[in-house]
Amino acid sequence: MRQASHARRIIPMAEAPPPRGDGLYGAKFGGKPISMVILGDSTAAGYGVHRPRETPGALLATGVSRRLRRPVRLHRLAVVGSMSSGLPYQVDAALDYEPDVAVILIGGNDVTHVSDRDSAVRHLGDAVRRLREVGCRVVVGTCPDIGAIQPIKRPLRWLARKWSRDLAAAQTVAVVEAGGRTVSIGGLLGPMFEADPVRMFGSDRFHPSAEGYARAAAVVMPTLMAVLGEDDRTVLPAAEGVRNLEQAAQEAVQAPGTEVSAAGRWAVLRRHPWFGEPRSWFGHRSAASPAPATEVVPSGRSASSAVGWTPEDQEHAS
Repeated sequence: MRQASHARRIIPMAEAPPPRGDGLYGAKFGGKPISMVILGDSTAAGYGVHRPRETPGALLATGVSRRLRRPVRLHRLAVVGSMSSGLPYQVDAALDYEPDVAVILIGGNDVTHVSDRDSAVRHLGDAVRRLREVGCRVVVGTCPDIGAIQPIKRPLRWLARKWSRDLAAAQTVAVVEAGGRTVSIGGLLGPMFEADPVRMFGSDRFHPSAEGYARAAAVVMPTLMAVLGEDDRTVLPAAEGVRNLEQAAQEAVQAPGTEVSAAGRWAVLRRHPWFGEPRSWFGHRSAASPAPATEVVPSGRSASSAVGWTPEDQEHAS
């Protein structure tokens, strides 16, 4: 309790809402826009950045538009400070836009407020189920690793990490059962963020920086493209990539960027490299398989790893 109180004194309260980022992306491509909604908490809203293009929704919308060469209309309904119990209201608003795809990032505040895990998971599962009933495809980034937050000291940090992983595993089961797909981002806010907190965290030392959001979006992007019908990832042989749902959920929380989706009674694990990470799936190199063709984008990075506008784009543009 003392450590939690100390962390609250260090981490400032939210002072101003994040930039909206709503609007039409890729209007030059023409055609009917893909309707995308982003739901969740401050991480989904992009709290801590200063430009709309740096928010997760804008990064993902731009990336989808570039890859599919179609316009994307983004509606950000995420609320700073929201817990999973706030998702029903966000879904109510989302349904008005007749969304084609929804991205949900939620769970951090459920951990910091020590909310009831079963209730939080139920709210998330219900939100996914309601979206799927109207034909909306759903991608959920599971609970981040709150134990990576620097102002949280040991042993509270160890407890926060366990609570985060337990919630992420439970979220995975609920989302896949409801017809959505999950991507584990907990491990992303672990070693990478702990190794370079100055770059990865914003000024409040709690929310990601612009680069931190870009890396999180890069992890979500492959699964988002997969639900939209474009997937260049190698599928593991059945014996290696298929688990029961509980096993898949536990395995996913150990590796950032791991996708879990349903395949009948089973769950399928997939993983995609991001930001130059060596291509591998659960320790297996894909050298034996031909590498997918990559398109070179103006920034010099491959289209398979490009996610909208990232901080590197600013350097190339200047």
